[in-house]
Parts: sequence; C-alpha cells; structure tokens
Amino acid sequence: MDDQQKYISPVYTVKAVPVEKIQANAYNPNIVAPPEMALLELSIWEDGYTMPCVCYYLPNEDMYELVDGYHRYKVLKTSKRIHDREGGCLPVAVINKDLANRMASTIRHNRARGTHSIELMTNIVAELKKVGTSDEWILREIGMDKDELLRFKQISGLAALFADRQFSVPKT
Repeated sequence: MDDQQKYISPVYTVKAVPVEKIQANAYNPNIVAPPEMALLELSIWEDGYTMPCVCYYLPNEDMYELVDGYHRYKVLKTSKRIHDREGGCLPVAVINKDLANRMASTIRHNRARGTHSIELMTNIVAELKKVGTSDEWILREIGMDKDELLRFKQISGLAALFADRQFSVPKT
C-alpha cells in the first residue's frame, strides 16, 4: 500500500465535541455581516450541520482550537434552539498541524468561500513574516500572488512605522 492509500481525510473521523471544549483562534480574518449570520443560523436550523468545523487539539489544555468554522461555532453558542437541539456539541474534524500551517489552513478555507478583512489579513502576513515564514511558502500555502503579498507587507510595514504615533486633526 502506498502513502496515498494510507491517508485518511479528517472528515471521515468527525466527532461531536462539547462547545465548552472549543475555543476560537486569534488569527481568523473572516468576517460575516449580521444578515448573513442570521441566514447561517436559519440554514443550520433547517438543514442541520452539514459540514464539520475544523479544529486542532491542544492536549495540554484538553481543548480544541478552531481552524475553520468560527461562524458555525458562534451560531451554536448564540442560538439557544440550535444549542439545545445539538446537545451543546459541534461536529469537528481534527487536523494535526503546527501554527503556521493551521493559519494557512484557515486562510485556504476562507478564501475558497469569500472575502477577508484587509486589516486581519495584514496582521497574519506580518505574523508569518515575524516567525520567519518565506514569501514562497506564503504564496504557495495561502494562495496569494506576489503583488498581493507585497501589498500586505507594505501595509503591515506602514502600520508598524506609525504604531507609536498619535495623530490629531489640524484646526481650521
């Protein structure tokens, strides 16, 4: 049997995890407007959870950190009817990756679906660069093109230059 046949996608081992054992990550740049959140709540109410959230297990804390599915998680936490129906559990597929690869996974999942907050994407690029991630890795793993990466690096560099300054509006 070769390596391709041995690999089992995480979706085949989905488990019900109590929402209290799940925490959001600090780097998700995806934002959903209130009307779309209401639609997501309705969708989950009408159709159930049709896609598991993706998490990384934190053994030292016995917690699961979200990689993808924050808004589905938020619905479970904020909708009493869904929380009650689901028994307070969220369907979770677990991946085992280091932080940089979890960040890349979050971006890939989100970019495949929609748009991102520029500010949060800028923060992610800055963080990846700060931990020594190469441009080539970011381009390949997050799916950016060179111009896009350059813009995020320029924005984050510009923000760093002015981080310790206070600005005021001139009086006219």
